[in-house]
Amino acid sequence: MPTRPFEPHALARGGHRQTLLGWWMRRTLRWSLPSEERVVAAGDDVRLLCRVSWQPGVREDAPTLVLLHGLSGSDAAGYVLASGALAYARGFHVARLNLRGAGDSEALCPRLYNSGVYDDVLAVLRALAAETPRLALLGFSLGGNLALLAGSLGADRLPAQLGALVAVSPPIDLAACAAALDEPRNRLYVLNFLQDLCASYRSRQRRRPDLFEAGRERGVRSIREYDERITAPYGGYRDAADYYARASSGPHLGRLARPTLLLAGLDDPLIPGASVRRLLPATPRLLRAELHATGGHVGFVAPSAAPRHFWAAERALDFVAEALPDCGDGRAASIA
Repeated sequence: MPTRPFEPHALARGGHRQTLLGWWMRRTLRWSLPSEERVVAAGDDVRLLCRVSWQPGVREDAPTLVLLHGLSGSDAAGYVLASGALAYARGFHVARLNLRGAGDSEALCPRLYNSGVYDDVLAVLRALAAETPRLALLGFSLGGNLALLAGSLGADRLPAQLGALVAVSPPIDLAACAAALDEPRNRLYVLNFLQDLCASYRSRQRRRPDLFEAGRERGVRSIREYDERITAPYGGYRDAADYYARASSGPHLGRLARPTLLLAGLDDPLIPGASVRRLLPATPRLLRAELHATGGHVGFVAPSAAPRHFWAAERALDFVAEALPDCGDGRAASIA
């Protein structure tokens, strides 16, 4: 059954409207299904918290959808919960990953996540592949870029059980996105990101003063400055420019090794549509790029089977069902 067309209300069109409305509508979602906490080791000092809601019955009978959050997010982000609700209602096991040090995983891992740590994603996929015969990966924003890197640069280490990738609003050109965030019209988003990021850094520094220098976050006024002072040095990059060049998935999209959907809004205020179009491969092979005139940043607010009108979740699950035979029974989402 094809996905219903993306038809937002006339008053909901526009990048900022879609972005802010999506956040507002999903901000009160909570996960009510039973979850099992899994801790996955992914290298020195890296332990990842993954919360898995298993379907009843024989575990091998159902596919698993792994969800990756975005910048300053966690497994409790509204877009993660809306997507997970729809996936569970359609018969998927749902695995909600906290990237290194994000959300409730800070006590487990002192390290900082960034848009290039796709080895962490591969570690979680391999761990889950031992328990389920079919896997799909769905990432949002920064998590979408990580999914694309895992599917391209990490292609030779993907478990055979992984059958599909989806990236919603991924920043595939990090330098272009950092420049867009410097625009005055995006100041509200930057202030929100920096508040969360700097608070997280202070918390981490108090927990591990041996690893993190006190005061590095003071006076930071832009995402690029944060990346220059904190992300790059603690992530193993020379500087922000080196980080953006090495952690952008755009140049590697031609190497994707699994059927992949890239879903983006051309009016995304944080990710210039031109940067996405420019980096799409001329012969995409396994990549299907669906670029909509509106949708904002992880907004995609329109009538949908997913909670709180998250049309992108419905489109993602329909794509996964096409790629993984016998996945999804089309039931409505059970979390409101």
